[in-house]
Parts: sequence; structure tokens; C-alpha cells
Amino acid sequence: MEKINGHTMTNSVSTDEILEKNGNKKKSCKDKLMRFLNRNMLVIMTVSGVLVGVGLGMMVRNMNLTRAQMTYFAFPGEMLLRMLKMIILPLVVCSLISGAASLDTRSLGKLGGIAVSYFLVTTLIASGIGVTLAFIIKPGVGAGALNTNNLGLESVNTNKETTDSFLDLARNLFPANLVAAAFRSYATDYKMVAVGNDTNGTILYQKVPVGTEPDGMNILGLVLFAMVFGVALRKLGEEGEELIRFFNAFNEATMVLVSWIMWYVPFGIMFLVGSKIVEMEDVVLLVTSLGKYIFASVLGHIIHGGVVLPLIYFGFTRKNPFSFLSGLITPFTTAFATCSSSATLPSMIKCVEENNGVDKRISRFILPIGATVNMDGAAIFQCVAAVFIAQLNNIELNAGQIFTILVTATASSVGAAGIPAGGIITIAIILEAIGLPTNDLSLMLAVDWIVDRTTTVVNVEGDALGAGILHHINQQEMKKQQHLGEELAEVLVEAVANAQADEETSPLVTHQTLGSAGDQSPRETAEAIESVL
Repeated sequence: MEKINGHTMTNSVSTDEILEKNGNKKKSCKDKLMRFLNRNMLVIMTVSGVLVGVGLGMMVRNMNLTRAQMTYFAFPGEMLLRMLKMIILPLVVCSLISGAASLDTRSLGKLGGIAVSYFLVTTLIASGIGVTLAFIIKPGVGAGALNTNNLGLESVNTNKETTDSFLDLARNLFPANLVAAAFRSYATDYKMVAVGNDTNGTILYQKVPVGTEPDGMNILGLVLFAMVFGVALRKLGEEGEELIRFFNAFNEATMVLVSWIMWYVPFGIMFLVGSKIVEMEDVVLLVTSLGKYIFASVLGHIIHGGVVLPLIYFGFTRKNPFSFLSGLITPFTTAFATCSSSATLPSMIKCVEENNGVDKRISRFILPIGATVNMDGAAIFQCVAAVFIAQLNNIELNAGQIFTILVTATASSVGAAGIPAGGIITIAIILEAIGLPTNDLSLMLAVDWIVDRTTTVVNVEGDALGAGILHHINQQEMKKQQHLGEELAEVLVEAVANAQADEETSPLVTHQTLGSAGDQSPRETAEAIESVL
């Protein structure tokens, strides 16, 4: 009770109530903080793992470890890579089979068409950015005195013909042995065969292409088989249902394993980054000699990943691309640490579905394909490298050669392995296509561990935004089909009511019962909804 102007008034809010409210405010703030930490704990731990790894690497670097000690130090990081690679095969095969089987043939064709167009256009834009930046920054001009002997680098042996590189791509699409494709791919090598003697009696040799099977998963062949097999199961109807359920269950179980592995990621990344810093050679010499090349490549990745891809996403969806990307910090950090699009695939699928709400059918169909064929970041640094080597050797590139670089980089990035340093071999294809020497490729290999990190981040960003765009188009199509189905139902019901009321007897008027209209409309609506993306 209190007196105001001589009148006795009752307190509307007691002191206890005020304290309770303040307590609730404090409690709600604490709850919000706890919720935020629970939701983002993995992200915070992963980013912290990178930062701690850098510090740890700088400390251990001063200890002058032997090669054997470096190997032991890198062991926890090696275990992370092995875990992630272990999960790739079941994840890719099962997710693609269940994804292809859950979509009907028409929608699969439309979905595939949009995805391929998106991948090709973005990779072509990336190639254009790479070539343009290389001509503006001129990383190879003035570096003519630089050679591999100055840096003590090993030479890279690349004698592969451009034609054979593209033929190998086609061969890997159709593996002769599916089991072998899980751990081997096809690659052309050459041997010299004696074909006779010339007039002086000298033996003539001819270079003959010979097929070899180097170690490394043939993901391209497995992706194509899984897609076609999924479509075949869909065509079987009821007979294929049990097998589809099996692959769906297998896929879900694989994602549970991924969620467990994700908690090891921060610890593994810490040692991956730390060991890479310990293994670094003379960084100052590399950066001073190849700094312009590194700058041109990384700037290209920043422009493409920070401007071009978000603009494309915004153009399709009219949504903020950076809020979409903010849910993918964990896979981006994994990509930065592992330098492997394939190894990042498990965490990418998990985060795209859980944090961004992308339809499982779309994410599990498009992301494995994207991790295999969509290499925007690789296209940028391959184009920069090709122009860099031309400038290094004082070779002027004409318009035809520039066009060849763009097309070859776009096409060869499809076959680039989603592994560390996978793009180096594809640079050799571009150099062969435009007639440039390949003996300077070891320079690219010397700084690949720097450039490959931003390359992989841009690669996986392109895949994720592609999945977001396809999810948005799918949602729009579903809304349109549902709206169309509702209108159709209304029209049919009205037509039936009028026909019965007027009781027309003209043979030109077709009678339709309410029951048949009611039966037909939901089925048409269901088919329409099913056939969208």
C-alpha cells in the first residue's frame, strides 16, 4: 500500500513479482545461451580446432621433428581422413539409389537437367574469372628466372594426351567391374613398342596407349550406376519396394555413423592443420616467388564464392544466401582442413538437411553428384595456372587458345578427383590441349597445399547452393501443382452439380457423377504432386 496525493493506493506490482520477473529474464537469457551453445557446439569446436591446430603447428615446428615423428604427430588427423573416406562409398551409392528411386522418371529428368545446367554454367563462369584475373594480375610475368631447381622441387611426370584423358573419363563412367570400381579407376599409360627399322637400320618405336588401374575410388562410375539402378528399381513397382526400403534404411544408418564421426572432426582437424604447418618447407621463399599466383587463385575463389554463387542463389530464390551458408560452417571448415570434396560430403549432407531444411530426396541425390562433377574452385586455379605457365615461358596466348583453356578446364574439372591435389593432373590436360610445356607443373604442386584449401571450400559451396536452388524450385512446383489440383477439383464438382440439376437429355452432354469426380481429382492431384521435382 502507498499514498499518492493523500489517497491510499494498492501496489499493482509487488516487490516479489518484480524479483520474479527479473529472475525469469536472467533465466531466459541463460536458457537462450545454453540453446545457442547446444545448437552450435560442433561449429564452435570445429573452428576452434583449426585455430588451436595453427598454434600447435607453430609450436611443434620449432622442435625440428624427424620425418617419423611428423608421421606420429599427424596420426589423429590421418584417422579422421580414413573415417571420412570409409563412409563415402556407402553414402554415395545408397543415397543416390534411394534418391533416384524416390523420384519418378519425369521429375528425375527435369531435376538432372537443371543440376547439369547449373554445374556447367557455374564452372564456365569460374573458368572465365580465372582467365580474366590471370591476365589482369599477370602472375607469371617477371618470373621467367624462376625454375623448379631454385625451390628444390621434384618434377611431375605427365605425358598424357588430351584425347586419352577424355576417353578415360568416358571409360570411368562405365566401369567393367563394379567391385573393383570401389577402389580402382581406369587411366591410360603409354609404352614404347618397336615397329620396325628405318633405312639406316635404326629401330623405330611407337608410343602405344595401355590401360592401367591405379588405386583410387572410381566415384564417377559408381554415381552413374547408382542413379540408373535407382531408376530401374522405381520401374519395377511393388517388386522393387523392398530393395528401395533396404537402401533407404542403409542410407539412414550411414547418416547416424556420420553424426558420430562429426564429433571427432574438431580433434582430427586440429592435428590435420597442425601437421601441415609442421611439414611446410620454406614458406617465405615460396610466397615471394609464387605470391602473385597464390593471390590470383585465392582472389578468384573469393569473387566466385563470395559474390557470383550467392548472386545466382539470390536470383533463383530471392532469399539471403549468407543465412543459408551460415548453417554450413562445419562442412566448410572440414573442406578447408581436408582439401577433399569427397571427404566433406558426409558432413555437407547432414548440415544441409538439418540446418537448412533441404528435402532429403534432393540433397542425397544432388550432393554426391556435385561432389564428383562440380569443381568450380578447381576450374579457377587450373585456368590461372595455365595462363601463369604461359607467361612464365613468355608465350602469348591467342583467342583460340584462351577459348580452349575455358572449355577444357570446364570439361576436365568433371573428371578431377575429389581428393587433395586432384586438380594438378587436370592442369596437364589443359597444357597439352594448348601446346604448353608441362615441366613447370611442380611449381603448382609446391603451393597446392595453400590454394587447394580455398579451392575445396568453393567446390562444396557450389554444391550446397545448387541443392538449395533445386529445393526452392521443387517447393514452388509443388505449390503450383497443389493449387492446380484444388482448382481442378472445384471445376469438376461444379460441373457435376449443374449437370444433375438441369437434367439435360441431349446426347451431346456427357453426364459425370460426383463420385467419379471425387475419385479422379485426388488421384490426379497426387500424380501431379508426385511428378514435380
